[in-house]
Amino acid sequence: MSTQTAPHPPRMSWEEFLEWCDEDTYAEWVDGEVILMSPNSTRHQRLLIFLTRLLPEYVERRRLGEMLVAPYLMRLPRSAREPDLLFVTNEHAGRIRATYLDGPADLAIEIVSPESRTRDRREKLREYEEAGVREYWILDPERQQAEFYALAESGRYAPLPMEDGIFRSLVLPGLWLKVEWFWQEPLPSPMSVLREWEVV
Repeated sequence: MSTQTAPHPPRMSWEEFLEWCDEDTYAEWVDGEVILMSPNSTRHQRLLIFLTRLLPEYVERRRLGEMLVAPYLMRLPRSAREPDLLFVTNEHAGRIRATYLDGPADLAIEIVSPESRTRDRREKLREYEEAGVREYWILDPERQQAEFYALAESGRYAPLPMEDGIFRSLVLPGLWLKVEWFWQEPLPSPMSVLREWEVV
């Protein structure tokens, strides 16, 4: 994904941001401020491609909804964030617009880079929690750390447990992941994982 090099106003409305931002721009909008994103590392891209080959296939086969991949904005009350991947259930398909999701995703996935670590773990975690993103995954390939959160009845995020290194999603029924897959070099064959899931 490319970054925007042209000058931009220091502050703009959501409508102005939508007009200014094109499909090749990798940026977020927070309280009227435009935040340009750094290019992704090779490691980040490989993990993103791995997940992009797995999760949409699972969602489509199970007819659960729709997976969307960055650059694609998620409009929240005071910001427009761009998760690496997001999932929208059939129930919330009406939130999908031509260039953004108008409201919280059911699942947001962020692949952490060194420059985004604080933003993903603090700012976005708080924003996603407050907006009602039901499940949030934070994957840090550099530190080989994975965190999974789900909204509790209190409206606050609670960590989701892993058992024997396996994570099971609440939002994607039946989906399980071996966390070690994320750190393998090379990454596992997506087809082999899909076979383990019995979706192909």
